[in-house]
Amino acid sequence: MNIKKAHSSSFRDPSGYVVIEGNDVKRVINPLYFKQYQALRDSKFYENLIKKELLIAHEEMSNSNEEIILKAEKIPFISYPYEWSFNMYKEAALLTLRLQKYALEHGFSLKDASAFNVTFHKGKTIFIDTLSFDFYKEGSPWRAYKQFITHFLGPLLLAKYHGSQSLKLMHNFIDGIPLKMVSSMLPFKTKLNPLIYSNIHLLAKSEAKHNEDYDDNGYKVKLSKNGQQNIVKSLYDFIKKLELNEKSEWGNYYDKTNYSDEAFNQKSKIINSWVADIKPKTLVDIGGNDGTFVRKLDIGIDVSLVCDIDNNAVDINHKLMKKNKERSTLPLVLDVINPSSAIGLNNKERDSFIDRMKEFAPDVTLALALIHHISLTGNVPFVRSAEFFASFSKFLIIEFPKREDSWVKRLLKSKSDFKDYFGWYTIANFETIYSSWFEIIEKKDIQNSERTIFFLKNRLIS
Repeated sequence: MNIKKAHSSSFRDPSGYVVIEGNDVKRVINPLYFKQYQALRDSKFYENLIKKELLIAHEEMSNSNEEIILKAEKIPFISYPYEWSFNMYKEAALLTLRLQKYALEHGFSLKDASAFNVTFHKGKTIFIDTLSFDFYKEGSPWRAYKQFITHFLGPLLLAKYHGSQSLKLMHNFIDGIPLKMVSSMLPFKTKLNPLIYSNIHLLAKSEAKHNEDYDDNGYKVKLSKNGQQNIVKSLYDFIKKLELNEKSEWGNYYDKTNYSDEAFNQKSKIINSWVADIKPKTLVDIGGNDGTFVRKLDIGIDVSLVCDIDNNAVDINHKLMKKNKERSTLPLVLDVINPSSAIGLNNKERDSFIDRMKEFAPDVTLALALIHHISLTGNVPFVRSAEFFASFSKFLIIEFPKREDSWVKRLLKSKSDFKDYFGWYTIANFETIYSSWFEIIEKKDIQNSERTIFFLKNRLIS
């Protein structure tokens, strides 16, 4: 294969690269990594991790002196660290440490501990970089230790002390949040915690020295396997206990809705009826809070993305997903007014949210109790929100709270200095503008409320 075909996210690794051909995901292994791959394969290291659903499944397609080609299972939607809630991020960190522990026990070690090597699939975290393992060298430190700190421990600590929004810093620091920055942002009291002091503050001070810990003949710093295992265990135990003490406006949204149980149930029945007509395999709920309306669907969905701006709501969804052993739900943190952009070299290493949504191509999109926040909180005209939904939605089920709705009244009151400008927020104007992108199949008023729900079909996506 030609390296020019390499996926834009995999060009950095000299061991190999990924090629996407239609629906096939292929991993090309270069001769540099042949010995490691053969040892990992023949020892059943790969096989055992795949059985445990810790590593993405793959099969060998071809094997020559020039290259080995694997075909990997395709993941419907790749999520990134800055789209995870706090507890999702913790789960990814713990998976990485579990893999390092397992690798050490079997004569290998992770050479790469990037958070971007982990994603969520079938209800749990999964490691997707097959070539991140190398032979363990006796007495050597963990090569990926600093990377683990800057990709996992650092972001989690910043989130603990400064809020979950800190996790979005990974969008700016694709190679990990700098140690000096993490150390400077943590409160002084963290220096009294032995683990944080040694793994963050002390490491930040000696960062320049650590860069000299290697020479052409190998490692200068010696560390026994037992010592390395102790580091992994201490990090695992510490991260597992980390908690986020953060209140939010939407974490308990359904405890303070402004419509009755009767209206709530009718809304659910309407959605169920329309979704049953489509018989979708894939779904995205934009502004889906804790996933309540997706869980109320009678029809089974293969993959459901439930996105919300609020970390606590997404964490609740993640907790429910784990409790119910749901394998089809993927909770994500998403600011619909500022979705994740493309980043990295040439802005191509990590795809934008919208580009990934176009690839995911959901059969139906839910946007419930959302348009008034987009329009009135975000000052987004209908033409712009319609353009957003139309970029990926085959069918759109969208709820419109009218000007008489109590939430809308509250938002309009906060805009009293611009009340004339927001005269465009009417259901008639909404229908007219959205009709340019969507055909209105059906609309229904939700009883005992000032809300109407629409069933729309994209005019451009078949």
